[in-house]
Amino acid sequence: MESPVPSGGTSSPVSEQVEMRQIAIRDALKEAMSEEMRHDGSIVLMGEEVGAYNGAYKCSKGMLDEFGAKRVIDTPIAENGFSGIGIGAAMCGLRPIVEFMTFNFSLVAIDQIINTAAKGRLMSAGQLKMPITFRGAGGAAYQLGAQHANSFEHWYAYTPGLKVVCPSTPYDMKGLLKSSIRDDNPVCFFESELTYSLKGPVPEEEYTIPLGVADIKKEGSDVTLITWSKNVFLTLEVASALEAEGISAEVVDLRTLRPLDEEAIFTSVAKTHRAVIIQEQHEMSSFGAYISHLISTKIFDELDAPVGLVSSLEIPMPYSKSLESVILPSKDRCIQAVHQVLR
Repeated sequence: MESPVPSGGTSSPVSEQVEMRQIAIRDALKEAMSEEMRHDGSIVLMGEEVGAYNGAYKCSKGMLDEFGAKRVIDTPIAENGFSGIGIGAAMCGLRPIVEFMTFNFSLVAIDQIINTAAKGRLMSAGQLKMPITFRGAGGAAYQLGAQHANSFEHWYAYTPGLKVVCPSTPYDMKGLLKSSIRDDNPVCFFESELTYSLKGPVPEEEYTIPLGVADIKKEGSDVTLITWSKNVFLTLEVASALEAEGISAEVVDLRTLRPLDEEAIFTSVAKTHRAVIIQEQHEMSSFGAYISHLISTKIFDELDAPVGLVSSLEIPMPYSKSLESVILPSKDRCIQAVHQVLR
């Protein structure tokens, strides 16, 4: 399908004269990794099926042929093991990209990520760099059951020492992945199984997007809708439906959760005076609840209504397709939340 949003937004570094190609997210990710690996021989890709199978979602198609088995490494089904190898390699001067088939499986390696990768620079008094990118699919797909449908980005955003990136469009995926690979800190880079085939405009020329800069995907004046990752597309559908009702909604795509672009959030809410956060996480202890706290405590006087929050319902994801659609945020629930804050 075609991406319903333009390439970059307020922070696009590419000039308007550059000709854009329509490419899928999986191809944007492959381009980002391949371009960086051509420029820097210290970069390696490792994970389950990244080589001979071309990646579980074909994000590394052809990379084994180009870079060889020493730089595109098929690993056993052992997330704890290959994450630890990647972290050790990063400590010793390489710049690994570690692919999880899904971030649901990253729980097997969570001690490696949180207690070793995130804390290595501090505990070595800055003597060690930790240039490693953990990337893979996060959140729910279609009918994969409870153990494959979790949104864990807030767990990693909770952890000082990690950077957490949650892009949506092909343009953002490529630019932010390149910046993540170049960063000397560990980065958790969240993608989505449901959007790998989604197409959008990406330039031929070299570009990066800085971590920690949100993007206004749609400008508006009546209410601010704050979201990230694949829910950007749901939120744009919501904004379009609201526009038909005469309600002007501004869509803020956070793009990165840590570092968080608080200024972009506050500037938008100060303009519209109302906010609704749309997330796939459960509400309790969620990142959306944290954003609501920030808005309510730091710019309380700008608010004309309490901050709205639309989340997944508080239940493990059933396998049933009909129940799955009830639990995840829906356009109707989002519109209802907007109507609530506009009253």
